[in-house]
Amino acid sequence: MSKSKFHYAWAIVGAGSIGVMGALGLGRFGYTVILPAMKDGLGLNFVQMGLLGTGNLVGYLFFSLLGGFLAARYGSKIVIVLSLTLMTVTLMLTGMAGGFYGTLAARFFTGVGSAGANVPIMGLASAWFSTGRRGLAAGILVSGSGLGVLATGIFLPAVIKAYGIDGWRWAWYYLAALSLSITLICQLLLKDAPADKNLSPCGAAETPVTPAPARGQGTPAPHFDWERVYKNPALWQLGMVYFAFGFSYITYTTFFSVHVIQAGSLSQAEAGRIWSVVGFVSLASGFIWGGISDLIGRRAALCIVFCLHTLSFATFAFSTSVIGFYASALAFGISAWSIPSIVAAFSGDIVGARLAPAALGGVTVIFGIGQALAPYVAGKLADALGNFSYSLMLASLVALAGAVGALLLNTSEKTV
Repeated sequence: MSKSKFHYAWAIVGAGSIGVMGALGLGRFGYTVILPAMKDGLGLNFVQMGLLGTGNLVGYLFFSLLGGFLAARYGSKIVIVLSLTLMTVTLMLTGMAGGFYGTLAARFFTGVGSAGANVPIMGLASAWFSTGRRGLAAGILVSGSGLGVLATGIFLPAVIKAYGIDGWRWAWYYLAALSLSITLICQLLLKDAPADKNLSPCGAAETPVTPAPARGQGTPAPHFDWERVYKNPALWQLGMVYFAFGFSYITYTTFFSVHVIQAGSLSQAEAGRIWSVVGFVSLASGFIWGGISDLIGRRAALCIVFCLHTLSFATFAFSTSVIGFYASALAFGISAWSIPSIVAAFSGDIVGARLAPAALGGVTVIFGIGQALAPYVAGKLADALGNFSYSLMLASLVALAGAVGALLLNTSEKTV
């Protein structure tokens, strides 16, 4: 067994966070910045804008469970790399689309690729780290979302401006090129389990580990007790809380730039600068709150974060000034990606490292239903009322329900 002080688990975290940057930061949150220009370029109304967001999230929902299942059965790395490859192609196709339905199809398959990469990446925290460090590791992984938000908020407005009427198309092409680079990094560095490097999980007792047999070489697939996942009441409860996050945060992030431009009469570049604040501040959100959840428990940490989101969304809903927009961005950013990291750690706590990707996939399906519903509901409300203020207030109320639900979660957080 290697005696090196550097544990390869940290390389997994580094490559995984870059993978999350691609899966979510580019595949999902790039849309937030590009959406106003896409609206003009394709002549979209509010409902169609919402449906494009919903199409992406339905794709994510569709593959969340299957992606987790495939990762648990065949290994995370192959699923991650193939999913990122699909996402790279569909980001390019989004830029090439000539109308609403072509764009909708491309966004759907981008969602498929996002889920196929993100769910197994988050499951790696349970495979590579002991229970006491899982929250911290998952928190670092989700910081990739913040990197994506920061990058898209800074450079996409400049790309859109530089290329004029086709700027939004070139923005998608640039995202596709960056996604390809991320795919290659994941192919090079990711490993399925510590046994692949003759290691124990980081933070566990250092006992010799027998290297895992190569998959696909006549070795029978391991037996999984699937009832521990799909008939587990604690996971269903966790999934309902995760639903509240999916519904509330995606309303906020999808229509962030549109609301800032409309309610505050700001430019695309100004909206991008405010959005980049979310990305910058959120870089530490998963790291901070994942570690806190290791110390004070998953329930308490989830409740506090949901309360911060409630405050952020309510502030944003009725703000018309730059000060209000920045205050909301700061409140959301400091806690932005912490809920996925805590949920990923909690899933591993409940079912153990082997089934963690499948468990996370299961609760992510429920989360994905909330995500898929929200943009359509928000778009309908905005079309009916002429702005997104009431849609954002609804998001705030759903986040508050998530805070209450977090307090009611199963308290027997048995570590496995």
